[in-house]
Amino acid sequence: MGSQENDECLPPPPPIVPSDVEPVKIEPEVVKKKGPIRIPMARPGLGRKGNKLPLLTNHFKVDVANTDGYFYQYSVALFYEDGRPVEGKGSGRKILDRVQETYNSDLNGKDLAYDGEKTLFTIGSLAQNKLEFTVVLEDVTSNRNNGNRSPEANGSPNDADRKRVRKSFRSKTYKVEISFASKIPLQAIANALRGNETENYQEAIRVLDIILRQHAAKQGCLLVRQNFFHNDAKNFTDVGGGVLGVRGLHSSFRTTQSGLSLNIDVSTTMIVRPGPVVDFLIANQNARDPFNLDWAKAKRTLKNLRIKTSPSNQEYKITGLSEMPCREQLFILKKKGGGEDETEEITVYDYFVNRRNIPLQYSADLPCINVGKPKRPTYVPIELCDLVSLQRYTKALSTLQRSSLVEKSRQKPQERMKVLSDALRTSNYGSEPMLRNCGISITSGFTQVDGRVLQAPRLKFGNGEDFNPRNGRWNFNNKKIVQPVKITKWAVVNFSARCDVRGLVRDLIKCGGMKGIQVEPPFDVFEEQGHLRRSPPLARVEKMFEIVQSKLPDAPKFLLCLLPDRKNSELYGPWKKKNLAEFGIVTQCIAPSRVNDQYLTNVLLKINAKLGGMNSLLGVEHSPSIPIISKAPTLILGMDVSHGSPGQSDIPSIAAVVSSRQWPLISKYRACVRTQGSKVEMIDNLFKPVPDTKDDEGIIRELLIDFYNSSGGRKPDNIIIFRDGVSESQFNQVLNIELGNIIEACKYLDDKWNPKFTVIVAQKNHHTKFFQPGAPDNVPAGTVVDNKICHPRNYDFYMCAHAGMIGTSRPTHYHVLLDEIGFSADDLQELVHSLSYVYQRSTTAISVVAPICYAHLAASQVGQFMKFEDRSETASVPGGINGSPVPQLPKLQERVCNSMFFV
Repeated sequence: MGSQENDECLPPPPPIVPSDVEPVKIEPEVVKKKGPIRIPMARPGLGRKGNKLPLLTNHFKVDVANTDGYFYQYSVALFYEDGRPVEGKGSGRKILDRVQETYNSDLNGKDLAYDGEKTLFTIGSLAQNKLEFTVVLEDVTSNRNNGNRSPEANGSPNDADRKRVRKSFRSKTYKVEISFASKIPLQAIANALRGNETENYQEAIRVLDIILRQHAAKQGCLLVRQNFFHNDAKNFTDVGGGVLGVRGLHSSFRTTQSGLSLNIDVSTTMIVRPGPVVDFLIANQNARDPFNLDWAKAKRTLKNLRIKTSPSNQEYKITGLSEMPCREQLFILKKKGGGEDETEEITVYDYFVNRRNIPLQYSADLPCINVGKPKRPTYVPIELCDLVSLQRYTKALSTLQRSSLVEKSRQKPQERMKVLSDALRTSNYGSEPMLRNCGISITSGFTQVDGRVLQAPRLKFGNGEDFNPRNGRWNFNNKKIVQPVKITKWAVVNFSARCDVRGLVRDLIKCGGMKGIQVEPPFDVFEEQGHLRRSPPLARVEKMFEIVQSKLPDAPKFLLCLLPDRKNSELYGPWKKKNLAEFGIVTQCIAPSRVNDQYLTNVLLKINAKLGGMNSLLGVEHSPSIPIISKAPTLILGMDVSHGSPGQSDIPSIAAVVSSRQWPLISKYRACVRTQGSKVEMIDNLFKPVPDTKDDEGIIRELLIDFYNSSGGRKPDNIIIFRDGVSESQFNQVLNIELGNIIEACKYLDDKWNPKFTVIVAQKNHHTKFFQPGAPDNVPAGTVVDNKICHPRNYDFYMCAHAGMIGTSRPTHYHVLLDEIGFSADDLQELVHSLSYVYQRSTTAISVVAPICYAHLAASQVGQFMKFEDRSETASVPGGINGSPVPQLPKLQERVCNSMFFV
């Protein structure tokens, strides 16, 4: 830069202050210091307990030869010829490819890693910090030109239009601006592998992931974050409702203790079924034929999907449907051979059938597809429209679709290994020039890791019987429940379920006797009257309660509720709300289809736990000998937030925290559930001081007081927090915001009290799998891995506590963010393992610790309270959208709020 330019960059001279003016001193703002920022702790050491087991994992070692260079990051701006910015995705990659073809020398012959939107990366810099190019592109998919129809053809394209279309789209001019943004040293990856992560490291890894995405995009894949789906019918599976499951690949780079690795896994997404639009709609709505379709629903379903029209084979985006059927829908057409202003009105049907000689079989009485702009519609008869392949279906799946997808996408471990090996071979990453230029090569063999299988904890049952579960499983055949409750003052309500209710009650009493639970005969069985079955769910529940109240002398302790539908009965939410929030009655819902001894045992396990009993205990709980925990009062918290289904942005998120009670037990819990803003992941009601009082209405105070009352007047010295559902980018928030709020809630109760904390995040949503070399089975229950593929610095481990009976087991990835309590690696892993065996509604070890499962159950069960409420109650206060308040959940009645109502 010349000296003149430098002068221009200097700030203006300061104004001259008169001598008699005293400058005002600005007092520094007092910032309330909240203590040092916490960061995730470093790994203190490796675990040693358990039987050694060599395993393979779907991480593939990556060699990085070049760590001296830099990635240069550039911002990309795309414009049409007239200066309008290019909106929407889709054309960016084609435009950048053309830039690279046309201006290769201006780009120094460099390869570009482009994210498809506003950013690209190169290895080494381009010639200048700002470059501008103009490119002409042929054959861009036609969803850009919907507004380019000639005014005379306000409707469907005529011949003149098609000529214009050919001319205008087959060649379109774009302006491209590329400007330098930053540079990222490749050295950042090497530093991260030594455990020294800088901000640059995340960026450098992101570049590598973008190179893989681009590699997949060039092969015509659908990209969903770091998952790639090929347009290959052999990977498609029909899950019903016009939806296909598509099997694809996930691949992402990870820094691990043994270097950089590429994690490749099988992944699945949903797409709309390609082919005729009508066929998709019939399947989607389960209709008999196109004449029975709900067109308002069809319009919502089709909006923004892409179609190809025949016979022109042009591609468009659907913007809507015509108001009138095809044979009545008029548009204005320019007359052939007439003057400029000579036009005629014609129906879409007449135009296609008589002017263009395209026969239509069934479209005449159906709406047309609109692919035009709102003010300038362009109509196409529906039978000429085919949905393009690989378009994501983003709406929530029905219960049947979900179970079909799960069933059809399961793979046994050996099958999954073969699919991954083949995928790595066909992906041909070795041919990717940018990876080669970074000196990156990917080995084809699965990484070997050292697994250890922990011994299952000893369980205690009734009559003093002890038992060691085998491969994470046990049953109650010939066993008694360790702490049974007596079931008295109860009744049965039957909402039209077809079953032998008297026989069911008889078998339940008999089965209870065998398990050590004394079940008295019920007071009565209340059958729903037939004429009520078509009433709204809320009305049916109200009516049933009126009958129960009129017949029972006083409130029952327990109600067994028979529902007519499996899984998703609309009665469930209002029924639970009525019982738990209004009357404080423990209730168990069942939808009996196949009733046998195993089914009744499972129902009794739930009822016993809900009424305050315990089904089994850990031996170490009974004779308090759990390392650290048995020696000092310890509170265990499980925390989770559940969000609405995809596309439901107006439903509040639900935060649930469960806490252990009756120390030294670690099997008994109670829950506290609150609503918060939609899609907010951090729990915002942990500490909630009430202005001008010494009260705190937050979740933690409620749970601490319960622990104190249920544990002989002791405050916890140690608090162990298990947090579900947060990604690595949110770990610092968990440590600094959530833990900060929990500490404040403790101080608010007693400012001299300083409990020690251990914070552990559990992740199930990752792509690491383990395989036994040469064996067809899943890894055994209790398998733990804390080496080679774990983080180079942070404290994490993988655990498969459960026995995977179907598909390939997914281990839980535990991240220990903080451990003030001071567990050894072995003791902490044993604790996590043990907490997978205290889940009261199951006779197997579960895949993630029980407190997290309970938090998940509590959030989803209480969430049902809101799901089926009369919408008018909550209509004025959607989930914190546009600044309106979040609707609050009703408080649970005192008689049930401390129970395990959620099991």
